Amino acid sequence: MSHRHIIAILRGITPEEAVPVCTALVEAGITLIEVPLNSPNAVDSIGRAASALSGRAEIGAGTVLSPEDVRAVAGAGGTFIVSPDTNPAVIAETVGLGLKSYPGVFSPTDAFAAIRAGATGLKFFPAEVLGAKGIKAMKAVLPPQLPVYAVGGANPDNFHEFFAVGCTGFGLGTYIFKPGMGVAEIADRARLAVASYDRGAAK
Repeated sequence: MSHRHIIAILRGITPEEAVPVCTALVEAGITLIEVPLNSPNAVDSIGRAASALSGRAEIGAGTVLSPEDVRAVAGAGGTFIVSPDTNPAVIAETVGLGLKSYPGVFSPTDAFAAIRAGATGLKFFPAEVLGAKGIKAMKAVLPPQLPVYAVGGANPDNFHEFFAVGCTGFGLGTYIFKPGMGVAEIADRARLAVASYDRGAAK
């Protein structure tokens, strides 16, 4: 299964919303979907979405803080883990269970700690504070093949800035989902994000 490198972050989603929202995202072209664990009954949402969209999307968890959380996500059918920090125990458990690990980093020290622990890719957060210039400076010393995602301030209007400095993709939070947002609006925003991503990725 191939994916655009856009991760939809559904913070605050409920299990009842999970399948219709995730289905709309997939139909719009976003097939990497993160449910932060500080959402209501997040593991239930992950399980429902992973089951409903098996073979069509990868469903993962965000705000993962412990190895126990990793095991719960894996048990629900999640395939990737996004953590807010570079906790080596979380990264090791993730990789050990065959899941992909995307820890949050803000500095070269963070980045290399995550790499040494076995991270699949890096989440630069908050990207709006680091800016494209900050990410470019760090990219100069990182392994060139390592996927990096701009999260926190990335949106379709500035994808091109982050692509220009070597970012692989993006995490979209409140741009693409807020509690109470209708499925039609989520789908519209997803289509705009996909169009912007495709333009930038083609250059």
